[in-house]
Amino acid sequence: MAIEKVGIVGAGQMGNGIAHVFALAGYEVLLNDISEDALTKAVAVITKNLDRQVSRDKISEEEKNAAIARISTTTKLTDLGPTDLVIEAATERETVKQAIFEDLLPHLKPTTILTSNTSSISITRLASRTDRPEKFMGFHFMNPVPVMQLVELIRGIATDQETYETLLAVVEKLGKTAASAEDFPAFIVNRILMPMINEAVYTLYEGVGNVRSIDESMKLGANHPMGPLELADFIGLDTCLAIMNVLHDGLADTKYRPCPLLTKYVEAGWLGRKAGRGFYDYRGETPVPTR
Repeated sequence: MAIEKVGIVGAGQMGNGIAHVFALAGYEVLLNDISEDALTKAVAVITKNLDRQVSRDKISEEEKNAAIARISTTTKLTDLGPTDLVIEAATERETVKQAIFEDLLPHLKPTTILTSNTSSISITRLASRTDRPEKFMGFHFMNPVPVMQLVELIRGIATDQETYETLLAVVEKLGKTAASAEDFPAFIVNRILMPMINEAVYTLYEGVGNVRSIDESMKLGANHPMGPLELADFIGLDTCLAIMNVLHDGLADTKYRPCPLLTKYVEAGWLGRKAGRGFYDYRGETPVPTR
């Protein structure tokens, strides 16, 4: 199946990154969000990131201008009806995602492929609430999307081979690498990554080390480019907590129990970089550990 026009639901960090790479690869992109301000900010971020790529000789000025011209925005979910592929990139809450798909379904072409950028929620369960489970897949991009090469492809129990092969071809056109994952909680990357981050929070919670010593230990001792607490702030502590809850509920194993300190930070609204505070305080010129 040929994919030409792509609809993206959610203009946040993931949504604008996905729009960026699709537009640059030659797809027509329609970016949707309930907030006009969010759409304006998303286009500004995309433009800034494309300018950065031009300055580093990754793309030409002409390629940048062509990519921007391929992106249009809308606050109306119904406008995504004529698209060939829809990528849901809303908040990591299953009820929100289900509501989006339910509102969208009456307006879609029968051939439109539905996908979710969820990092942990059951694809089979999301697909079962739609009229096309055979044309539904998990399409999990990594953050930041323009930089990270991996895309996880997750088939639900009903996903057909044509849908899988279509999305595999899309990933190749984007210049990225696909990894196929089975539909189990958190898939591959977050099944491994999130428990490590959660254990780093437990290490902080139990007083084994402070924020800086934990991050420096993993950067210098394990050659990680970012420490686990710094990475958690970058991802968003609310997202980390949501994924840990999916793992804990879905696998019923106490080793996935979210650290109480992670829960406390989220309850305080200290969600990381996007909120100005998390394990680091970002309100000054340089980040300062909060513990």
